[in-house]
Amino acid sequence: MRILLVNDDGIGAEGIRALFDALRGDNEIIVAAPSENQSGMAHAITFKRRIEIERCDSLFDGARETWKIHGTPTDCVKLYLEAMCDAGEKPDLVISGINRGANLGTDVLYSGTVSAAMEGYMHGISSFSVSLDVKSRLSYGEVALSVRKAIPDFFARFGKFFLLNLNYPVEYRDGVPRFAVSTVGHRDYLNAFQRIEENGKVFYYMDGEIYDFDNSRDTDIEKTGEGYIAVTPIDLDMTDYKKYNEIGRNLIWTL
Repeated sequence: MRILLVNDDGIGAEGIRALFDALRGDNEIIVAAPSENQSGMAHAITFKRRIEIERCDSLFDGARETWKIHGTPTDCVKLYLEAMCDAGEKPDLVISGINRGANLGTDVLYSGTVSAAMEGYMHGISSFSVSLDVKSRLSYGEVALSVRKAIPDFFARFGKFFLLNLNYPVEYRDGVPRFAVSTVGHRDYLNAFQRIEENGKVFYYMDGEIYDFDNSRDTDIEKTGEGYIAVTPIDLDMTDYKKYNEIGRNLIWTL
């Protein structure tokens, strides 16, 4: 299988290295990752500005291609698939991660890791993102091996075309790795902005404390909290069909 690896932590991050080491034996790997950390960039693209690329195969010995891209995670996938990939040789799968830190609940809207996988899916390629809680007792290597074993099962269970968001827990329930299908939960942050005054200038620094609310046992937040690997199928159609059906299909009106 030909796999495109990307992330938002940067090409030198431990997570993408672990995925490469786990997958390269049985697969043809292409690495196209940001030159530096691009966390929280969501689905941002570089528009009407030049994007520098560097081929650096020595960074991932044995990869089909390795590209350091001075852009966003979405840039990496979009640029490779639309401009750099040879015709007829597109990857069979896009994997984004392993991210340092969970991408749970509404954080999927901000995540560069998840958005890179979304871009692969938008190009008609099955894709998934992988994230690991910063407090996890699991290593990147353990997670990468788990991902390698799970890939055939994903295709068997979700079909030939899917978009998934995986989140690994702090530790496995009963010490056994189990996958659990989940929904997107609700997450926000308290005291998110800190005001800083320095040299006559005013700055704000975003951090904050996690605040989870209204989460049922079906959500990714609850599943990882219970020690499962949360697997959330994602769709790009953001239409509110409930409202669409309530006000009437194809409604047209004039004020």
